[in-house]
Parts: sequence; C-alpha cells; structure tokens
Amino acid sequence: QMQLVESGGGSVQPGGSLRLICTGSGETLEYYAIGWFRQAPGKEREGVSCIDSSGDSTIYADSVQGRFTISRDNAKNTAYLQMNRLEYDDAAIYYCAAAHGGSSCRPYEYDEWGQGTQVTVSS
Repeated sequence: QMQLVESGGGSVQPGGSLRLICTGSGETLEYYAIGWFRQAPGKEREGVSCIDSSGDSTIYADSVQGRFTISRDNAKNTAYLQMNRLEYDDAAIYYCAAAHGGSSCRPYEYDEWGQGTQVTVSS
C-alpha cells in the first residue's frame, strides 16, 4: 500500500521561496508519474506540475511556469516542488499524487494522494 507524505509547506512573503517534498513509502515510486496539485478555498483542485516516472518529461500550469520546478529522486523515493517568486494566488493546500498513467496533469489521472501541506503567502 503506497503512502505519500508532503512536507515543506509554510508561510512566506510574496516573492519568497519554498521547497515542497513528497516522500513515498509502502512501495517504490519508480514506476509512477508524480504530480503536485493545489486547492485554495473556493477553487477547484488544479494541477501545478507533473513529472513522468523517469523524470524526463514535465508539465507546468501556465500560472507557475518559470517560477516552479518539479524534480524527483527515485533513489530516495522522493519528489520535489521548488517554488520561487511566490504570489498571493499561490496560497493553497498542496498535494502530492502518483499515477501509473496519464499525461495531462489533471487530478482525475492520479490514483494515490497525500494529505497535503499548507502554503500561505502573506505580507
């Protein structure tokens, strides 16, 4: 049984940075695509960034492209989301998820989910 745990969330000022960490346990993440999703109050859950199992292909939401970077370290069973130049609209609960298939970075493609980590952006 796969378990995913997010960490690294917190409160930052606009323009600040955070690195989110997704750690898998129970089974290897090696064969899964990993996605980062977020949900803010009153908004739908949206795909932020996704990465394929090998780490060769990545997808970013237009709103974060150029500011966020997704990566993974299969040897550590871990994935990351480096978030730079954070904006008020980035505030949300961020979720890590895993999928055997899918390529559009949409939530329905992802099968296993962590519990989320809160990101707050305030001045």
